[in-house]
Amino acid sequence: MAQVEYYGTGRRKNSVARVRLVPGDGKIVINNRNIDEYFDLETLKVIVKQPLNETQTEGTYDILVKVEGGGYTGQAGAIRHGVARALLIADPEYRGSLKKAGFLTRDSRMKERKKYGLKGARRAPQFSKR
Repeated sequence: MAQVEYYGTGRRKNSVARVRLVPGDGKIVINNRNIDEYFDLETLKVIVKQPLNETQTEGTYDILVKVEGGGYTGQAGAIRHGVARALLIADPEYRGSLKKAGFLTRDSRMKERKKYGLKGARRAPQFSKR
């Protein structure tokens, strides 16, 4: 018998997370490493688990993640987005609570590009009267 899996893709900044939800006992594996090995900061672990806490499904699914690009905070946000999307496929009744918490909305904030004539995105060269 084939095992049931729910897929979700999450994005944040330059990070892309491909998330699989498998019925299990609550293990979270990111890039073949345990969540405690992958994320040092406790806040990042909390961010990843937020959709599970919102839907009271923390011990019911194993989460398998492949994430690439960006930094740790962007990756944590991408994983949160992917987990929320996968939970939505697992049970459409979670939509209201996930939507209200803002986990289904893709955070569109990106790094602004550098413009010519400037030293950064908005930073102008130093002005001197003489």
